Amino acid sequence: MHPQATQTLMAAIEAGWADPRRLYAEARTARMLLDQSREVLAAGLGVRPSEVCFAPDGVAAARLAVDGLLHAARRRGSGMVASAVEHSAFLVPARDRLNRDAAARLHEVPVDARGRVHLDALTEALQDPAVVVAALQHGNAEVGTLQPIAQAAEAAARAGVPLVVDAQASLGRTAPPERYDVMVADARSWGGPGGVGLVILPERTRWSLPGAADPDEALTGPTRHTPWLPLVLAAAEAWQQTEATRATDEREAFALVDRLRAAAAAVPDTEVVGDPVGRLPHIVTFSALYTDGEALVRALDRRGVAVASGSACTSSTLEPSHVLAAMGALTHGNLRVTLPLAAVAPERASAVERLAVALPEVVAEVRAELGARNL
Repeated sequence: MHPQATQTLMAAIEAGWADPRRLYAEARTARMLLDQSREVLAAGLGVRPSEVCFAPDGVAAARLAVDGLLHAARRRGSGMVASAVEHSAFLVPARDRLNRDAAARLHEVPVDARGRVHLDALTEALQDPAVVVAALQHGNAEVGTLQPIAQAAEAAARAGVPLVVDAQASLGRTAPPERYDVMVADARSWGGPGGVGLVILPERTRWSLPGAADPDEALTGPTRHTPWLPLVLAAAEAWQQTEATRATDEREAFALVDRLRAAAAAVPDTEVVGDPVGRLPHIVTFSALYTDGEALVRALDRRGVAVASGSACTSSTLEPSHVLAAMGALTHGNLRVTLPLAAVAPERASAVERLAVALPEVVAEVRAELGARNL
């Protein structure tokens, strides 16, 4: 979390404890603070406060976004288009619907070797009359590649299909997307706390959940979720702080990731994946042949460097990365680095340098352990 957001969270536990649905003085104060937080986030995203809805986290926001579009269009169909590198919060429920609903469809659109969706294939998939939802990430949380959101939104609009843009990895780190019918995000991406997801629902978008209307919808919005106020206040504070320094942070992070990309590329039999230019500033993944990703993570952890392995949205399962597989890249022996904000980790430049220097030694060490020395 951003340090200022941490301070806000601690203070808000004392000041924002009341239920904003109630009418007593403390509750009215809580409602005012919730409304102010929503206004801060709305202003930063260029939307109306009424279009900012909350969810328990980014994953829940993604599922809500799709569920609401499917329910609103249930008389027309239940088909979905998504890139093959989307977050599992989109792909797993969509595949599950195939098993439960004979009428359901899922078009998983292929990507190129850098992880960018094939626009022609996306446009073709949108022509299926049963398709009523399209999902495309702003930037990939694993390899950093930015997607052609404007062109995809144009193709979806021509087909009359609403587009969900997943900004879980990008908000606060680069300029937000401008074209979408629904956008989802997670406050952690801009240094906010866990437990705050956003669903941005423009008034023009047909979106609804099944069941009776919530009597508190004026407070909760269509997502029917009332967040814990201290978390929302901390998320809004983090947004203000991060947005004020975003351009500088983005430029510095881009250069630091360039350093890591060059260091990884210099290690024999190591592949750096994702677009080197059209990418998020703070994410890089590379795969080393003849190694094991978990062994690399442990070896670096012993040196005080925390990195990840596996797919960004399913690494806890230790399954091969579906993102790398869709790109045709090496799916084993991969490391994923996500740089924190400078305000969160002032020492990040020195940490990047430690990683860059240690990488050749660590890869050689793991290869030796696996009996792959001098190959």
